[in-house]
Amino acid sequence: MHISAKRSSGGTGSRAKRVTSVVAGLLALPLACSACATGTAAIQERSAGPGTAPGASASTTAYTPYVSATTAADTDSAGSPDTYNLAFVVADGDRCTPLWGGTTKAGDKAVASRIAALTATGADIRVSFGGAAGNELALTCDSARELADAYAQVLDAVGAAKADFDIEGDALTDRASVIRRDQALRLLQKERDLDVTYTLPVMPDGLETSGIDLLSDAAERNVEVSAVNIMAMNYSSAHDGDMGDYAQQAAEAAHDQLTDVLGLSDTAAWRALHITVMIGVNDVEGETFTLADAASLRAFAQRRGVGALSQWATFRDQECADEDTSKADDTCSGVAQEAGAFAQALSG
Repeated sequence: MHISAKRSSGGTGSRAKRVTSVVAGLLALPLACSACATGTAAIQERSAGPGTAPGASASTTAYTPYVSATTAADTDSAGSPDTYNLAFVVADGDRCTPLWGGTTKAGDKAVASRIAALTATGADIRVSFGGAAGNELALTCDSARELADAYAQVLDAVGAAKADFDIEGDALTDRASVIRRDQALRLLQKERDLDVTYTLPVMPDGLETSGIDLLSDAAERNVEVSAVNIMAMNYSSAHDGDMGDYAQQAAEAAHDQLTDVLGLSDTAAWRALHITVMIGVNDVEGETFTLADAASLRAFAQRRGVGALSQWATFRDQECADEDTSKADDTCSGVAQEAGAFAQALSG
């Protein structure tokens, strides 16, 4: 994901995830925009929130929305998030230097102030590296050690022990960067307590082959991945059905893939599955994720024991002032709603 375009609408590997804009535009917006097989890496059955058995209560599925790391939105705290996904850290051009949105230093005071405000609510933070725009650091760093240090620089600057890696587009199929990233994460997990999640493209029939290959590499290199977050959005122009149904189909398929490819139990695979939706109007014409879809997905997640639900993004969780809502907007959902209504529906 990046602040606006997530995947292009043309195919499975490069679909637009949000509206088109450059990463540098992140700071200009008024809103801010594994895996394992048994015996190798272990997907940890960490509880995503309070509660006991999966599906036992509304609290078992956490709510973990994406937020801007630099600019607050009035709807950030709606739904009382368990964890905030801070978007996005990418490389400074082709250099192995981490920047928020490709423009702001890791230790920027504005980012620190922003994080202090978010965590004051009692929520945790997770730094999200990558997205659809800019270069994920694994593409620009020359060695696993250099890459690990770049990741650590950001984590230490904001005091985070959780990291998400949103890998899509060309980064999914760049074998050298996939290996380098997993080697770096293995180094970091030997040195510190680091919770790692991967965010990957999905279709209604499940994860793409490139995503499965990425998770297999993480398993082979003994990277402990706590969850796989599927981007249930922007499928293709051929997918003009109900977006809530598509999200549930994608979740069912991805769950089966995790049990098969990674050797997880049924329950562990559901706990290791997170689902992120693009609320309201998506970038693909005809795809709109409604409030009814959100409520239905929440009920599904509770029944199945899904680890977490997320949305792209808190700053879009409000009605548009512009009458033209035919295209996705970085600042609003494009559907009739009260501010924060998607957060309330997804958090239960």
